[in-house]
Amino acid sequence: MKIQKVTIYLLKFKIKLLRIRMVYHGQSKGLTHPDTIKHSQNLDVQLNRYHRIQSL
Repeated sequence: MKIQKVTIYLLKFKIKLLRIRMVYHGQSKGLTHPDTIKHSQNLDVQLNRYHRIQSL
């Protein structure tokens, strides 16, 4: 159980960082720039992982 809490904490931290990067790239390069899309896709993957863990 303790490992799951650490994993959730780390995922939340990673999600926050990815969201900040995505917003930064979206504002500076545009919403359709490949870097923005890459960060958005990475964020989606991590959010899906988070929701899978939460539903256990």
